[in-house]
Amino acid sequence: MLPECDPFVSRFDPEIAAPLAAGKTPLAGLRAAVKDNYDIAGFVTGNGCPEWAASHPPAMQTAPLLQRVLDAGLTLAGKAQMDEMAYSLMGVNARYGTPRNPAAPDRVPGGSSSGSAVLVASGAVDIGIGSDTGGSVRIPASFNGVIGLRPTHGHVSGAGLIPFAPSYDTPGFFTRDLAVMETLWGVVDPAAPPAGTLGHIWAPTDLWNIATPETAQTLRAYLTSRIPDAEIDTRPLLPGTDLMAWFDCFRVHQGYEIWQTLGDWVTAQNPAFGPGIAERFQMASAITPAAFAAAVATRQSIVGQLSQAIGPQTCVILPTAPAPGPLRDADGATLDQFRTAAMCLLCIAGHGGLPQLSVPAGCVAGGPVGLSLLGARQNERALIATAGHWRLA
Repeated sequence: MLPECDPFVSRFDPEIAAPLAAGKTPLAGLRAAVKDNYDIAGFVTGNGCPEWAASHPPAMQTAPLLQRVLDAGLTLAGKAQMDEMAYSLMGVNARYGTPRNPAAPDRVPGGSSSGSAVLVASGAVDIGIGSDTGGSVRIPASFNGVIGLRPTHGHVSGAGLIPFAPSYDTPGFFTRDLAVMETLWGVVDPAAPPAGTLGHIWAPTDLWNIATPETAQTLRAYLTSRIPDAEIDTRPLLPGTDLMAWFDCFRVHQGYEIWQTLGDWVTAQNPAFGPGIAERFQMASAITPAAFAAAVATRQSIVGQLSQAIGPQTCVILPTAPAPGPLRDADGATLDQFRTAAMCLLCIAGHGGLPQLSVPAGCVAGGPVGLSLLGARQNERALIATAGHWRLA
């Protein structure tokens, strides 16, 4: 069984945690936990790895995103645990331990934004601030039974967030309540115009077929209890498309970027990475420029396909993950099989830079499962409004 850890890396003293704004502000009275890959002035940004923390000085400035929510009255309760170097999806950190999933203690919490999701699910904080490259907000949201938002790539400032794979990286958010997410998004993106609900509800069969039968059945029952069958389009999203090929493209594209971003540090420091992390970095180091160029061309084609398929009034509904979180004692083969299936779903928003909102939608074998709403770029507010209109969260 995996060793457990406190989901907080550190708790802030009241004078540090206090918001900078005075008077009534949108986020006054709410508390947040911040993933430990964001800079907060005066604190070391640990990135889930002891060697990283030891080799970097305290941050000189606070990430602009965090400053914005502080100015809106949010209180920062502390920094939250994460997967080592953000290079995992399960929330397992061999160096510091694994936060306990409060919704399913026998299952992993998901990552890499593990602590941020766990602290929201446990009720310790109202908002979790994380990051999402390949699913690091969406997966822990699904596993812990909370709401998770991956915004449009590039739409929210990533300054002061440790780069990982920059063309996929984006900040992300967790809440228990849709109204809190709506308020938070109004602070993060105040210029976004008011949004109505999206009119084309699309649950493509090719995406739903990736989920296990039990998960798909549970999610379909939840969906149809709120949206009449007549309102749901079930045509395939991309007929004839091999989503495994999309995952392979993501693996190569992301891996090459990761090595360009972090490879020099890994080579110089030779950290004692936990199981799986060292192997992923080794894989990333071996990706050739030619393989990356091929992946770039494939991704450009994928972006074109998604742009044609998903219009401004479209809400694609899909399983966030293929099943509930794996058991804490699952073997490596089981985790690898799960990760591959999950990435076939997760890489869609990643490749397209699209916003995706995951909402809790029931349990399978005692573990929460999430339902996702995915839309066109910069349609975050419309996704939130659509989820509220159909009482999906």
